[in-house]
Amino acid sequence: MSIAKLALEDGTVFTGRAFGAAGEKIGEVVFNTSLTGYQEILSDPSYKGQIIAMTYPMIGNYGTTADDEESHGVQAEGLIVRELTQVPSNFRSHRSLDTYLKASNVTGLEGIDTRALVRHLRTRGAMAGILSSLELDDAALVARAKAHGGMAGKDYVKEVVPENAFVWDRGSDSLSKHVLPARPILKHVVAIDYGMKWNILRCLVQVGCKVTVVPGTWSAERVLAYEPDGIFLSNGPGDPAALGYAVDTVKELIGKKPVFGICLGHQLIGQALGASTFKLKFGHRGANQPVFNELNRTVEITTQNHGFAVDPASLPDAVEVTHRNLNDGTCEGIRHRDLPVFGVQYHPEAAAGPHDSGYLFEQFRTMLG
Repeated sequence: MSIAKLALEDGTVFTGRAFGAAGEKIGEVVFNTSLTGYQEILSDPSYKGQIIAMTYPMIGNYGTTADDEESHGVQAEGLIVRELTQVPSNFRSHRSLDTYLKASNVTGLEGIDTRALVRHLRTRGAMAGILSSLELDDAALVARAKAHGGMAGKDYVKEVVPENAFVWDRGSDSLSKHVLPARPILKHVVAIDYGMKWNILRCLVQVGCKVTVVPGTWSAERVLAYEPDGIFLSNGPGDPAALGYAVDTVKELIGKKPVFGICLGHQLIGQALGASTFKLKFGHRGANQPVFNELNRTVEITTQNHGFAVDPASLPDAVEVTHRNLNDGTCEGIRHRDLPVFGVQYHPEAAAGPHDSGYLFEQFRTMLG
């Protein structure tokens, strides 16, 4: 294997071995604490503009399969691991992680001390970096990382939205049906795609919804022209404060139809209702985040992927916090006291519990009447 380097904007450089495709990418360097799910993470459009470091030391041991894709291929800018498994083994595997990244023209880095990298990011905060197997001069790489400017203020949604509207009619696979039993398709939902994970669509179908997916750049008028029973707002990448056009659309939709948002969709609901968002120091990314449900006083184990959060102090009186993160107390869910509008910051479709958060899709379906 050839040499590859990760250079951070603060001058820190890590040297290891390249895998995947030869190349270089700039992005915000973040870490994910999940033990499994690397393919779902890589193909999640919310990671657009980010280089992911996995904290679990051995990655790639079960290969990759088309069934685990959350979008059309790899969306992350790059991947960093302590050790890449050379002999993946699983009955579902179609190809290795190395081959998967090569096919998507994405570069990986292995053989560095990922514990040191994660500790650095936890101390200093997520920061811009460049991952390269081509340019190997430390000073040149650091200078380019410094020039990147970070994630704040960036709109990556327009890079990942679909070009046209389409109908999604595929429900959950055999593993997911135990989490969300199938219901008859009786309601029509328009899902606004800001960079949506496909398993969200499967869950909406599973609870009895015909789903029309539309680009996140569409106006409220175009969305309402479908005469849906409800509106779903998806996850997506970048800074929610940079998405004024999306906030304006959500403002016009609230009060006209029931609205449910996940992750970025939740943040857009917060802004549309008058709240503000802020950037977390290093974000929440992993499959074991504990969340406290303020409504029924229970704890949910959740999957999360976000670097921004809704500021609960900025919420108007008509909006209440429904969920809080038990690690740092940040807002994980909100709802309007009078209107059929709610959102959660975490990802219930990922079924980390695995049954803990599926009720949210059922709750939305009930709102539709």
